Amino acid sequence: MTKILAIIPARGGSKRIPQKNIKYFLGQPIISYPINALLSSTRIDTLFVSTDCKNIRSVAEKFGATVPFMRSDKNSDDFATTYEVIEEVLTRCDEEYDFVCCVYPTSAFVTTEMIDCAVDILKSDDTATSIAGVLEYSHPIQRALRVEGKYVVSTQPDCYNMRSQDLEKIYHDAGQFYIFSPKAVRQEKKLITKDCIPFIINPNLAHDIDTQEDWDLAELKYQFMSLKV
Repeated sequence: MTKILAIIPARGGSKRIPQKNIKYFLGQPIISYPINALLSSTRIDTLFVSTDCKNIRSVAEKFGATVPFMRSDKNSDDFATTYEVIEEVLTRCDEEYDFVCCVYPTSAFVTTEMIDCAVDILKSDDTATSIAGVLEYSHPIQRALRVEGKYVVSTQPDCYNMRSQDLEKIYHDAGQFYIFSPKAVRQEKKLITKDCIPFIINPNLAHDIDTQEDWDLAELKYQFMSLKV
């Protein structure tokens, strides 16, 4: 039987949006959304929240997550990577797991269905070591421009006049969730491993939140998508 550990890395030191990970999103702490999605999954066996903040620990536990220990000072500053946080949890964890699922605390759009589907895809592929949510660039990246002096210059002039449908689709990390073999991630020291399956997300089901304006737009998008269900 496959054992899967879910980890939500939730540091308390957000500067642009204070207490971002427990700020109320449409009436409840934003971290409660991924917690509820993971707890509702039949694929997830254990859910840990890694945090350095007592307030986040209290909220996480209120919604049913486990905070087995407080994050170390070393992995609580602005320079700690998500990999280092995951590695710390795995090192201090008493049990062995076949897969780990990492979901960011502001991933309000992540659903149980996404997680379950991604787990099943990864389990069915004997060669892959991870799967990650990705988004297609909304505008062809081959038509990117850079500023040179006081003018804009095409980064790929040969592609600039090509039709959009003739350009290769390019994707970027959605910053939502990653599911992976802990052995592979510890060897490569990154969550998107060399053999990573792309889980392509509908852009209406993802939103990067870095500023208050991002937050406001995310709430509007979430409400709009909820009306469509």
